[in-house]
Amino acid sequence: MGTAGGRKLKEGLYELVEVGEEFGPIEEVITDHKIKTFAFMMDDYHPWYFGDSPFGKRIGHAGILANDLLQLFTTVYDANTVVGLHTQEELWFVNPVFVGERVRLHGKYVEKYERRGKGYVVMEADARGEDGRVLLRHRGVEILHIEPGPVVGKSTAEAVEKRVTGAYRKDVEPVAQARPGLTPGTPLAPLVKHVTQEQVAVFSGVGKHLRNIHTDIGIARKGGLPTTMIQGMMECVYLTEMLTSFFGPAWFTTGWEKMKFIRPVYSGETITARGAVTGESRDAEGTRLELEIWVENQDGKMTAAGWASALVEG
Repeated sequence: MGTAGGRKLKEGLYELVEVGEEFGPIEEVITDHKIKTFAFMMDDYHPWYFGDSPFGKRIGHAGILANDLLQLFTTVYDANTVVGLHTQEELWFVNPVFVGERVRLHGKYVEKYERRGKGYVVMEADARGEDGRVLLRHRGVEILHIEPGPVVGKSTAEAVEKRVTGAYRKDVEPVAQARPGLTPGTPLAPLVKHVTQEQVAVFSGVGKHLRNIHTDIGIARKGGLPTTMIQGMMECVYLTEMLTSFFGPAWFTTGWEKMKFIRPVYSGETITARGAVTGESRDAEGTRLELEIWVENQDGKMTAAGWASALVEG
């Protein structure tokens, strides 16, 4: 079993999870190296991350801290003993993070439960800037310590609020920029990504010498998988890139997305992030454009599905 800060890490078992158990706070700096590494992992080289932005200076990708929050539990549990599946992810984008800024991450397990013989754990976490402002909030659900092969592609996510069908209007051109008054069914401009093993490995901790179903083909095959699979969080971040392009600066301060992971995506596949307008709602802050979002693999099968919204001006 590994150690961290002289403390012995716990084995990644559902039975050892304690509701209320806290992770962090830990601090890290959003360095130029972190930005460039993230850009490589996600193949996202938007100019706001390398120069001026609408926020007055260089910022980090909207999703740059998402996986850091998800992985907070590995400050207590040995990442090399964790075998599980991320089934659901929810993110709230509150403020952009600036390059060179020191951020503080903190989270805790808020729930655990068993369903159909599988143990689920729920973690909530947030990232804050050096001035205390909230940058990003996270709520994730994972099945902890299972052999993934027999489970991937099965119905493991919690019941969805409304089924995402992946349907959109074929008679309407995809829209690149959000605006009020878009007709329900209007598609967003899709985002296509070819996922390489190198990107998957760096995203999933190979630089920290972690060995798991994402970084090590032997471990993946031992778990019943044909090859390494990408983290669900990578799909979430691909969708975040699409939503950043669509909503613009408003995504960094008013964005929300919730994802369910349906079937695996393997290294070497080509996937497409898609979205469609479902309607509008009004709240105290203004008009919020609501979407269905999803990811399709190269065979046209949906691998992740969910919902998103952000404010639009007009």
